[in-house]
Amino acid sequence: MAMWQGAMDNRGFRQGSFSSFQNSSSDEDLMDIPGTAMDFSMRDDVPPLDREVEEDKSYNGGGIGSSNRIMDFLEEPIPGVGTYDDFNTIDWVREKSRDRDRHREITNKSKESTWALIHSVSDAFSGWLLMLLIGLLSGSLAGLIDISAHWMTDLKEGICTGGFWFNHEHCCWNSEHVTFEERDKCPEWNSWSQLIISTDEGAFAYIVNYFMYVLWALLFAFLAVSLVKVFAPYACGSGIPEIKTILSGFIIRGYLGKWTLVIKTITLVLAVSSGLSLGKEGPLVHVACCCGNILCHCFNKYRKNEAKRREVLSAAAAAGVSVAFGAPIGGVLFSLEEVSYYFPLKTLWRSFFAALVAAFTLRSINPFGNSRLVLFYVEFHTPWHLFELVPFVLLGIFGGLWGALFIRTNIAWCRKRKTTQLGKYPVIEVLVVTAITAVLAFPNEYTRMSTSELISELFNDCGLLDSSKLCDYENRFNTSKGGELPDRPAGVGVYSAMWQLALTLILKIVITIFTFGMKIPSGLFIPSMAVGAIAGRLLGVGMEQLAYYHQEWTVFNSWCSQGADCITPGLYAMVGAAACLGGVTRMTVSLVVIMFELTGGLEYIVPLMAAAMTSKWVADALGREGIYDAHIRLNGYPFLEAKEEFAHKTLAMDVMKPRRNDPLLTVLTQDSMTVEDVETIISETTYSGFPVVVSRESQRLVGFVLRRDLIISIENARKKQDGVVSTSIIYFTEHSPPLPPYTPPTLKLRNILDLSPFTVTDLTPMEIVVDIFRKLGLRQCLVTHNGRLLGIITKKDVLKHIAQMANQDPDSILFN
Repeated sequence: MAMWQGAMDNRGFRQGSFSSFQNSSSDEDLMDIPGTAMDFSMRDDVPPLDREVEEDKSYNGGGIGSSNRIMDFLEEPIPGVGTYDDFNTIDWVREKSRDRDRHREITNKSKESTWALIHSVSDAFSGWLLMLLIGLLSGSLAGLIDISAHWMTDLKEGICTGGFWFNHEHCCWNSEHVTFEERDKCPEWNSWSQLIISTDEGAFAYIVNYFMYVLWALLFAFLAVSLVKVFAPYACGSGIPEIKTILSGFIIRGYLGKWTLVIKTITLVLAVSSGLSLGKEGPLVHVACCCGNILCHCFNKYRKNEAKRREVLSAAAAAGVSVAFGAPIGGVLFSLEEVSYYFPLKTLWRSFFAALVAAFTLRSINPFGNSRLVLFYVEFHTPWHLFELVPFVLLGIFGGLWGALFIRTNIAWCRKRKTTQLGKYPVIEVLVVTAITAVLAFPNEYTRMSTSELISELFNDCGLLDSSKLCDYENRFNTSKGGELPDRPAGVGVYSAMWQLALTLILKIVITIFTFGMKIPSGLFIPSMAVGAIAGRLLGVGMEQLAYYHQEWTVFNSWCSQGADCITPGLYAMVGAAACLGGVTRMTVSLVVIMFELTGGLEYIVPLMAAAMTSKWVADALGREGIYDAHIRLNGYPFLEAKEEFAHKTLAMDVMKPRRNDPLLTVLTQDSMTVEDVETIISETTYSGFPVVVSRESQRLVGFVLRRDLIISIENARKKQDGVVSTSIIYFTEHSPPLPPYTPPTLKLRNILDLSPFTVTDLTPMEIVVDIFRKLGLRQCLVTHNGRLLGIITKKDVLKHIAQMANQDPDSILFN
């Protein structure tokens, strides 16, 4: 008895073991969302999956020991068992198995009572209710962001004395002193020079307005980067690379939490209003996914299952694009083509419903006052001609070249930010880029206006009543004829607009490279579309004037008669916008549908398809990765791209750990190790799990146990089971042999053992192993030879091997 008492006093790993486990995890030290100094105090923003995990006998085996000396305390669920650590990958197979068991149990119980039947119906309906809530919340937040950003953008130039909460357009709506030609000028709207020095004329007034524009831009940018740095480091960037990684099964606690949602919503308004070359569309996907993740906690089915939660996040991403572009169908296709890893048919339907509700909510709010979901909605009715496919393809080539150039230069700059002192000063970097942008933007009216307004101006098809410089044509026709306006010679305003747009194009191309990836919310859709729209409008006006002055040329006279409306420059701008966006993101189907929904013109699908495919082909020829995949690789996330083929002839034995001359694989035996032995292995290693074998001599595989489950189970047993000491034997078997008297109680952990781990032989080709990891979402796969355990292949090993085969740095994969 004295020996037993002494053993009980030898608690060893008992004190603070779970905290020491957390500290030993090397993954946490490596996390680096682009450019942010990580503050892990925000980690508990969204708690781990529910601490009450259901008993799962069908998957993990199980059974009650026959010996009354064995305490199988896992008959009741233990808080934390079955959950995952931060910066680890979920086990898709285990999560799907749990959901099937849960569904089977609910179905069986529904036949027993009316209450159980009601519970079964509510469980089936909960997914649709969740989609409804996500759509409502995403649409409402998008409307709030649109209204706020529009008002704060105008605040840089002046204020409405009739009500400071009105933006420039709304301020002049009800004015009685406004003319149609100068509808943006009214006595109620005062520029800063009018308020400060009571005049809007002269050089000094221009300097005052210039100074106030730059000052407001710096203030908005400073507030945005400060809020992100202090309260939510995860709120920076576009969020789409991280969401793609999370949807593939990776855990990043707090990335989709409530603090991230609040700060990203506020700072997105500030960042867009500052005039930086960025958009809100990408971050809106992050905002919608935050809404989906937070609302998941209201439903047990999604709160307790990481795989089910990722189905919801796929639908939320569709809702985000739906409100960003007013394109519900495009949003569903974007989620399917670009961000989702697992997209079953049921998720497709629910994504469609969530996108529908989100778009309807935004339409009800009507943020732009034009009954449209976006600022740059346009309608074209002029038919295009077969010859125009040539300039459309040229725009596709330009888009592909711009996309490849942007990705290479932006990744190079972001890598420099991560590896030099620049990354330690995010506030200074943001302020410097904002100051340069504002100083260069103010003199040019096309860079001074918001990028969404610029795209709207470029997409616009000139009519008789348009007062824009882009529509300053010479009218040499009878206006009483009605119908379409014919092609006309360009006036002074058009030529002035052309060189201003050329300067705008250069500024946008250069400044966007340095803006994307800073420590503020920054989307890439709008800047990319702006670059393409400018190039397209320039080409469109050139084609229009060519057709007007050289109508006798063979390429024109067959389809363009004198006095006809042959060329639509706005259409060229739209095709150019699609080409550049496709070159950067490598989207195709979803991109064409989004642009089609923006314009409402079915007849322009072929030009859009031609430009999108040309853009993708050219960009892929210069570099296989889109911007989001490039940032995933830059940050070392464990993302296994499903679109890439693995064509190398290597075997599982070439990749598995341990290699030759390495220490033997760390294993647990099923019935001969003490609590102290297991705790020693846990404290001396950082592996996320351990194979369990019959004995070290035989190496016959029994199953696989996760490190986290082991630690939590041992700690729980020490607290709740009297007599468990460091010398207690741990059993992973269903039955145990009789024990001699005065032996400490044993600990049975069979219920946390995965009895069906995936295994391959050592001669399995790696292309098959890679396919298994992709299609089943595995964390690890055990390697055997004639039934004996040889080694283990983790997802990180697969990613490192793929990188090595592609002549890339395998150490760039930071997480497991």
